[in-house]
Amino acid sequence: MNVRRALHFVFRISNRKATIDFYKNVLGMNVLRHEEFEKGCEAACNGPYDGKWSKTMIGYGEEDSHFVIELVYNYGTKSYRHGNDFLGISIGLKSIVDNISSFDIKSVECENGSISINDPDGYPFIVNGFSSRKDPVIKVSLAVSNIEKSVEYWNGLLGMNILERSPSSVLLSYSEDQCSLELVESQNLIDRGDAYGRIAFSCAKSQLQEIEAAMRAASQTILTPYVSLDTPGKATVQVVILADPDGHEICFVGDEGFRELSKIDPGSTDLLYKAIEEDKSDEWFAKKNVVHA
Repeated sequence: MNVRRALHFVFRISNRKATIDFYKNVLGMNVLRHEEFEKGCEAACNGPYDGKWSKTMIGYGEEDSHFVIELVYNYGTKSYRHGNDFLGISIGLKSIVDNISSFDIKSVECENGSISINDPDGYPFIVNGFSSRKDPVIKVSLAVSNIEKSVEYWNGLLGMNILERSPSSVLLSYSEDQCSLELVESQNLIDRGDAYGRIAFSCAKSQLQEIEAAMRAASQTILTPYVSLDTPGKATVQVVILADPDGHEICFVGDEGFRELSKIDPGSTDLLYKAIEEDKSDEWFAKKNVVHA
């Protein structure tokens, strides 16, 4: 496999029940797999947290052909502070427009006629009624401090193709049939808060150490050097984690292992709701007089 693939974006969430209801009922996504972990991820997949956490993959279809969302839940963490780094995920699906009305979701109409909504944790989605591809997820938009430096990094070093370009933004992708990455220059300092996410791409396993070596040679940030990550009862994958000039995290994962790991798990919804039912975090917060976000 020579073509790299955009896989998913990671959100940290504070209330699994409310979040899953939103993604299923409003966005119309389906739970693809769910995994529980007893300790923090070696590649900081769950952020800078050492305790128990879970990962829920949710989207419009299998990860081989769809860009999906990874919902990370750290037990005992009631909220995250958002910065200005994440601008939104754009989805072209008319049914969402109808669902916004049906579920009385607060929305804002954008200048181009799209509709902006937030999930329960405040992550924005930009919705319109059309996508020309099988996968309705169109693009992920991130703020950057210097568009020239960002183009040099994402296009020059990581090899993403430029689809569109303006003086203050760029649209990139490894292939036109994939979800794109939009970078928009901000006039403000980039603040990633502690709700910051991570975008993931797959590549041939043999390319991972080549990517790491190229980044070292270019004096770029490597957050996690080449490492193998285990998931209980599932495939082991190899990853390299990078950060761009603004600190946006990028995971490259070996495609061969990831295709095995990412297969849809028919029992994932039951596993998720069982974990939600057994989670006593809300009771703990209530005893401490803390309102769970």
